[in-house]
Amino acid sequence: MKLKTGTLKNPLHPPNSLRVGLLLILFSFTVKAEKLAEYWGTSEQEATHYRIIDVPIPDEIVLEAGSFDIVPDGRLAIGTRHGEIYLVDGAFEDPPSPTYHRFASGLDEITGLSWRDGSFFISQQTEVSRITDLDGDGRADEFRTLSDVWGFANYHEFSFGSKCDPDGNICLSKSYESLEKFRGWALKVTSEGETIPICSGIRSPCGVGPNAEGVMFYAESQGPWNGSCSLKHLKPGGFMGHPISFNWYDSAPNMGPKPIEPKNRSRMIIERKRVPELVPYAVVFPYRKMGQQLSGFDVDSTKGAFGPFANQMFIGDFSLGVVMRVTTEKINGIWQGACYPFREGFATGLLAVQFTPNGRLITGGTNRGWPVRGPKPFALQRLDWTGAVPFEVKEINALPDGFLLTFTKPVDPSSTGNPESFKIQAYTHIYHQGYGSPEVDLSIPQVQAVELTADSTQVRLRVNGLIKGHVHDFDLSALRSKSGAPLVHAKAYYTLNEIPRSGSGVE
Repeated sequence: MKLKTGTLKNPLHPPNSLRVGLLLILFSFTVKAEKLAEYWGTSEQEATHYRIIDVPIPDEIVLEAGSFDIVPDGRLAIGTRHGEIYLVDGAFEDPPSPTYHRFASGLDEITGLSWRDGSFFISQQTEVSRITDLDGDGRADEFRTLSDVWGFANYHEFSFGSKCDPDGNICLSKSYESLEKFRGWALKVTSEGETIPICSGIRSPCGVGPNAEGVMFYAESQGPWNGSCSLKHLKPGGFMGHPISFNWYDSAPNMGPKPIEPKNRSRMIIERKRVPELVPYAVVFPYRKMGQQLSGFDVDSTKGAFGPFANQMFIGDFSLGVVMRVTTEKINGIWQGACYPFREGFATGLLAVQFTPNGRLITGGTNRGWPVRGPKPFALQRLDWTGAVPFEVKEINALPDGFLLTFTKPVDPSSTGNPESFKIQAYTHIYHQGYGSPEVDLSIPQVQAVELTADSTQVRLRVNGLIKGHVHDFDLSALRSKSGAPLVHAKAYYTLNEIPRSGSGVE
């Protein structure tokens, strides 16, 4: 994530002429991306099931939300890029009638916010802090640094923090824009400030948190050593793929020896065999088909109050202003899974999302520092389920000989009778130090047989030509529900790091 925060002068800050040229190039990319993203063409159908509700912001507040939490009294807490914490009443009313109370200010790029034990635990550019209102007047008056062991030298160096886990720990992912200490690493910060390195090789994160099983992931951006955006498992001791971080292994004895260098212009599946510490992308988001700059994510823990996607991850995108769904599963000890389109049409670039106890999804962000889709410079919006269940691919699971597709509604058997109704492409990306990658090594797996369950909500595909390490790109536009409706979103993308062993997988 590259969000300009000022004009800090240092050797890594390019001159004005170069910045202008780069921005023009990036703007042209974004325009192309916007056109591609619109190919979803589904906002009208999406609105039937999930409404976008504007939460008003007072004219005097520039609310560039970077993080959210819900405090025990039910108010929405917002950490902003301007270094403020607001407490908001009325954001969840119908219609929203919010009042804003500024709890703290003078902080720096709050990209992680968590309420625990009467305090806010925040992740900002240069430290993890505990912030408390000691005298009960509604304003913070104690600011305690828990950890600031990493370096900072460049305005693109962001630190994204998770919420506190059940033990009070925060997982912090750090971008690599300079060679300062622990840039490009993930760190665990305890409630008492102990700081433990846990992963290296991070490029440019935006968003970190657990899946439904409590396993930590982070959202990675396309760029060097990252052919596309992805969700990655923060495996303790793991190497996330970018070797620029290797110079800090001497400061992290708990991590063991430095990994060997990955080979340039290789493939992830090949380098996994050479570099034991290398953790593959758990879920690849094909670039511009599924977002362009992944951001914050949250798990739907609302037990059905948000619709039929309980325990799935919902992730925002900064550049395209969309929300997508993610499912994950662990196969042969490796995390992998699928991503699915969900909702487009937000007013600005999204940095943070947060589920509420009553089943709403709060979203917020800004357009500052990077071209984005959406007409507003910043916005606070809410996504509400209308109660109408959409016809969607609910989840894709890997099987030893293919895939199991689960749907939110029964499928018309007549639309599943022909294996050609299920179109699959498989491709991967170049694993290299260059910026991004085209889709390469394309193949067309063949669906050999289709089995529909008795209730018509699941389809088992027997597939010839599964390829480890490839994204399996599904086009299901031929399918219909029993009422004759097409899928709201006919595309889905499964990252097949591992093929389940015979007798394992979902049956």
